[in-house]
Amino acid sequence: MAGAHPVEKAWWKEAVVYQIYPASYLDSNGDGLGDIKGIISKVPYIKSLGADTIWMSPIFASPQEDMGYDVADYRSIHAPYGTVEDVQKLIDELHSHRMRILMDLVVNHTSDQHDWFQESRKSKSNPKRDWYFWRDPKYDAQGNRREPNNWKSIFGGSAWHFDDSTQQYYLALFLPSQPDLDWANEDMRQATYGDMIFWLDRGVDGFRIDSMNLMSKHPDLPDGKVLNDEPYQSGAEFFASGPRMHEYVREMRRQVFDKYDVMTVGELGFTKDETSVSEYVAKDRHELNMLFTGDIVDMDFGPTTKYGRDDFHPSKIRKLTNMWQTVVPKFNGWNTVYLDNHDSGRSLTRYASDAPEHRATAAKMLATYLTTLNGTPFLLMGQEIGMANLSRDYGPDAYIDVEGKNHYHAVLKARGGDESKMSDVMRELSLKARDHGRLPMQWDGSPNAGFTTAEARPWMTINKDHVDWNVASQVDDPNSVLSFWKESLRLRKGHTDLFVYGSYEPVPESSTGEMVFAYRRKSHESGQMAVVFLNFSDKEQKVPAEEYKDFSVLWSNHQSQAVFEDQLALVPFGAVVLTQQQ
Repeated sequence: MAGAHPVEKAWWKEAVVYQIYPASYLDSNGDGLGDIKGIISKVPYIKSLGADTIWMSPIFASPQEDMGYDVADYRSIHAPYGTVEDVQKLIDELHSHRMRILMDLVVNHTSDQHDWFQESRKSKSNPKRDWYFWRDPKYDAQGNRREPNNWKSIFGGSAWHFDDSTQQYYLALFLPSQPDLDWANEDMRQATYGDMIFWLDRGVDGFRIDSMNLMSKHPDLPDGKVLNDEPYQSGAEFFASGPRMHEYVREMRRQVFDKYDVMTVGELGFTKDETSVSEYVAKDRHELNMLFTGDIVDMDFGPTTKYGRDDFHPSKIRKLTNMWQTVVPKFNGWNTVYLDNHDSGRSLTRYASDAPEHRATAAKMLATYLTTLNGTPFLLMGQEIGMANLSRDYGPDAYIDVEGKNHYHAVLKARGGDESKMSDVMRELSLKARDHGRLPMQWDGSPNAGFTTAEARPWMTINKDHVDWNVASQVDDPNSVLSFWKESLRLRKGHTDLFVYGSYEPVPESSTGEMVFAYRRKSHESGQMAVVFLNFSDKEQKVPAEEYKDFSVLWSNHQSQAVFEDQLALVPFGAVVLTQQQ
């Protein structure tokens, strides 16, 4: 079994992290936007779920061109969310409940409204000029001005933008309003560390580091390989996990993180192989606690683009889960366990089923997956009640996120503005658009879902299914998705030696069939073994189970599931955890 030796224990390994998208959690003042006071009011609810740590997407001062991932001041709060004092109250409230808080650290880039960039763009001789990437234009044979290289922005178009006042281009891998910081500049790094310390000194318990491995680029910024006839190409080979990346992370840890008892989670884009991951999280590397590789939320992405079609199949989650669960323990690293985040559609819709007849069972099956694996589980707000994507009868106007909107309008333009030719695009948006992970929380069945007042205009679309799928309708129902999550987390925390720290062994597909994913967990301390069976199909599946006839059901998402003679019968989207004391 993978992880066959005892693992060193730590609070962040046993944590259960609840991600909050602040704009969408709870509006306390009726302006249609979630806020810090709304989050404070729900700390007891989060605690009752079984989560002990919250991770907030960015709350810093920002013009909100990319929903806060464009930071204008790391030491101030976006005014509609509240104040620094409100955040301090949230930190104190969480700590009084023996809970912790992670902040979203966005330091690959800033907003173009940040004082640093405002200074940087004033002149070529400004002391902060080299805090960002500025380069002279190139010129073609006809004398036409061209960008410094051919890199394509992650949101489309060129990654370079011309500044008339100094006649140079600046680099922005995301939106034009999100210029990339140049981490090679030591003064910039020290200023960034100062902003981290500002929050750690106020009691923040760690960070999720956004776009972490983009902080080091190849110093020559060479052209990306030309793979098609488009004017701009991916430069990921040269802007992801560059030559000084590990130097920066180790410096950050040495100068900042090691002075506090914190949890660090890096977002790893583009380089998701075993070697790359090990270099960040292997214990003897002294870099990060864990990573989001993102591949688990990419399982239905197209071959070349996110919005291409490549339907989910259980073989994909089996392959990825078996790989990371067996690989990471080899180098004494630690896993993140997740299926959803603010950049993804809801896993319930994409990987299971939100059809009325299957929705509750499917949501419980995914909860079983998330609570029985080695690593730190992360759930996105609303996941605990089975929140789903917007249904396919919503039109393009329901989608407001810049990524999806840009994609829709680019394709629409290429198709001559004919909306009747956009059904394939709408299908993929209905699955993968970032809007789905950012839908307002569904607290009750009232107008606006209890997220804001009935009279207010919510900042984004509220899913019409909130009438039936909400916290109020589930909190007192022992058979609800919410109650199942509470029980699953209670069992996980009651068996940390088995489910948090225990070893992992895949059950071969040949033993279960292609639609059932199964694995074994074993405690290093007691020898207790558990076997988890997950049916990722809308049909009953029968699995040979003669070797498990002496096992008992620890938990299940459907009462009718049991071992009958030599077979285990799994209802559609069924989940069973069998256990045996050694």
